[in-house]
Amino acid sequence: MSYGPLVVEIVCIFIVTAFLLHHYGNLRKQRVLVTVGAFVAWYFSFMIIFILPLDVTSTYYRQCLRESKYDVNTFSPTSANVTSSGVTTPSPTTPNVSGAEVTESESKVTGEPTEPTSVCQVPTGHVPDYVLPTLWHVVYWTSQVLTWIILPMMQSYSNAGDFSVAGKLKTSLIQNAIYYGTYLLIFGVCLIYVAARPDLDVDAEKLKVIGVTASNTWGLFLLVLLLGYGLVEVPRSIWNNSKRGYTLSKTQFKIAKLSTEKSEAEEELEDVLEDIKKAAESIKYNHPLRKNVDTILRKCPESFLQTIRNMDDYQDYNMSTETPTQKSLIRLHCKLIRASQNQFRTRCQWNMLIEKALELEDLAANENNTDKKFRKALGQNNYHQIFRMVYTPTVEWYWKVQFRPITMKVFSVLLMIFSFMVVWSECLFFIKEPVLSLFAVFINLAKENYDYLYIELASIIVIGYLCICAYSSIFQIRILNYYYIAPHHQTDENSLLFCGMMLCRLTPPMCLNFLGLIHLDSHVIHEHLEETSYTQIMGHMDVVSFISDGFNVYFPIAIVLLCIFTYFSLGSRILHFLGFQQFIGEDDMTQELVDEGRELIKREKRKRERVIEGEERRRMWNERFGDERSGDHRIDQLESHKRAPDSPLPGRHKVARSPDENDRTELLKEAEPVDYTGQVTDSPDLMSERYQPSGYRSQVGRYGAARSASRPPRGIFDDI
Repeated sequence: MSYGPLVVEIVCIFIVTAFLLHHYGNLRKQRVLVTVGAFVAWYFSFMIIFILPLDVTSTYYRQCLRESKYDVNTFSPTSANVTSSGVTTPSPTTPNVSGAEVTESESKVTGEPTEPTSVCQVPTGHVPDYVLPTLWHVVYWTSQVLTWIILPMMQSYSNAGDFSVAGKLKTSLIQNAIYYGTYLLIFGVCLIYVAARPDLDVDAEKLKVIGVTASNTWGLFLLVLLLGYGLVEVPRSIWNNSKRGYTLSKTQFKIAKLSTEKSEAEEELEDVLEDIKKAAESIKYNHPLRKNVDTILRKCPESFLQTIRNMDDYQDYNMSTETPTQKSLIRLHCKLIRASQNQFRTRCQWNMLIEKALELEDLAANENNTDKKFRKALGQNNYHQIFRMVYTPTVEWYWKVQFRPITMKVFSVLLMIFSFMVVWSECLFFIKEPVLSLFAVFINLAKENYDYLYIELASIIVIGYLCICAYSSIFQIRILNYYYIAPHHQTDENSLLFCGMMLCRLTPPMCLNFLGLIHLDSHVIHEHLEETSYTQIMGHMDVVSFISDGFNVYFPIAIVLLCIFTYFSLGSRILHFLGFQQFIGEDDMTQELVDEGRELIKREKRKRERVIEGEERRRMWNERFGDERSGDHRIDQLESHKRAPDSPLPGRHKVARSPDENDRTELLKEAEPVDYTGQVTDSPDLMSERYQPSGYRSQVGRYGAARSASRPPRGIFDDI
């Protein structure tokens, strides 16, 4: 027995969870309770996925010991063996490694257990029997409390607009009534079924089983719906991503749709901020509701706070009818939270889609390069210098242009085969003879050869693929687009909590379904066998037989219909027919949105080009004149210019005024230039203002303006 593999898995899962939470969330800005709640939910869900294969290998080892009539803990022969029919038979003698028989009395004389290495090989990560049940007790019940009570309350609490703890809790309970209602409905049906049966008595243990049954039934129903979509969409999306033209058109389509959504989100936020501004101006400093207004203002953007005019601290408020009430401020606060989250989500999606579109355009531009080197249109590659020594532009070109599309297609075909295996096994896993579940066949072959490493790896791959198909579907279905997982610390608190809640809710029924696929659930194959520690904790739901023997066994067959529904894109076609724009091949509306997205990408690309040009001019100026030393020298020159105002500025030639020039022309030359790019002008005179006294900036600005006005900026009408 060794605790090493179990400890290593627990530590590795901890590190992976911390890395993912840091990669997607912003630990510095989000609240500590949100970070802790999301981390525990993610950590315990991943722990179930990666430690369950270790439980499977230990279960097969116990089955081997049971078939060999050995006691699991002492390796000594049991005094009696109870068969499934209830008949007690005497246990045989214990065979030694050398083939000789060792009786129970001889084992007691030696004082050391005889390990049956010739009969059953001990798994590398086998632990005592009490370890895994204790671990599953903590992990399962903690995750259930998180997913049904704590995380939904935290999610609604963070979005509530109330200004008191009691008010936020009340709002959270009301908003979660629909989730609790579905759970209580299933629980009530199961409770009535048990109470109506005369052969069953309702006690605490049966109530616990009913609660677990209701939770798993809800999770299994949602799991089947998500798997029916993900098992088809995941391989197909990888195959389509290998086709550059298709992927670029679909990205342009998404950008066009998101542009409208992004504009609406920004307009909604502006409307809310305008209402907040009116409330802040009407409620003065000594108003009882002023502290609530200050709470709202702290969640507003910094640029908006600067636009609010300073109010007189000694001005009394007037009790007018237009003064907001407590309820109106609560609604305004709630609108601000939701509008900010929506605007943040659309902005993150916009940036990611633009980056993807620019990368696809770079890929199209580099396909016909004769020198076989990959070049980016905007900026340079953000790779580490050491990594760039290996991943050269030539290697990058061969990988992105030649090998990556082929690799993605091969990988997609493998996932298609794997999806077919999952669908086949889901439809036939309840058949015992012959064994038709493909995963059960493979696991049984490995069990006969005591290949525990293969069993663990195969179990992790199967459960991991089911997780990917289910969880990716959550964030691809349009109705749940309110939640969005974005890398580089761009995921908001609401989405992190939602992801943790769904992980805790879907992982237990998914693991039970996996145990049925490999025929390690006695209630699926109707055979008395050794159960996993996880199944012992979860229970068999014998109390509610129509769910344990009916719904849990036959409902997964619905995956076939959902896969067919997804393969022919019937959902997208129905939504497209109803007026919701969907990416449907050759269609006029689809093509219009693709063309609109192409123009939006061009506009965004021109903006980024101007930013890069401005940074390049700033860099050339710094290289030419330096930073601090050049600034000090420039100040000295400007001081001499102050003493002799008629002398030209350093580095300039004084231009004689033409007699034809009038005062209007002089005023136009002294006017400030219009910045069409929204960036700071990088002229030398404006750069020198950083190093000069404030009294002389106006004079330098005139000379800088004259220079800027002599040449209009390039491409100022490209966006029109």
